[in-house]
Amino acid sequence: MSQEEHYRKLERMYLRAPGNDFYAPRLSIAHGTAELVIPIDRRFYHSGSSAHGSVYFKALDDAAFFAVNSLVNDVFMLTVTFTTYLTGPIADGAMHAHGKVVHAARSFFIAESVVCDTQGKEIGRGSGTFTRSKVQLTPEIGYF
Repeated sequence: MSQEEHYRKLERMYLRAPGNDFYAPRLSIAHGTAELVIPIDRRFYHSGSSAHGSVYFKALDDAAFFAVNSLVNDVFMLTVTFTTYLTGPIADGAMHAHGKVVHAARSFFIAESVVCDTQGKEIGRGSGTFTRSKVQLTPEIGYF
């Protein structure tokens, strides 16, 4: 299987996850990187009329996670830790997250991600550690 085929299978797997029905994200994966877009919906708002931090976490973690999984062809990765910094609000448009791997070893990875609003202004950033799981990348988990 080519790397491009691996990336497309990961993208399909991500979009098939039931939780993504709510967020309607778009994901694009390349070698060691991932781009994620989540359109902002009023259902994501906290009482202050902007997106809740959980949406930031999702965008940042998912972008970093799939940047890492782009480098691993056999198993599903796991987030071990993830630190999130919320640096600005967003109430409309879309979140654009970019994740990249900054350290890769056999079973331990570090990735960083940045999320911007539609105008390109940074509104959050994060970094995390990731490890290999025992879950094989198979059609049964949506990897096809």
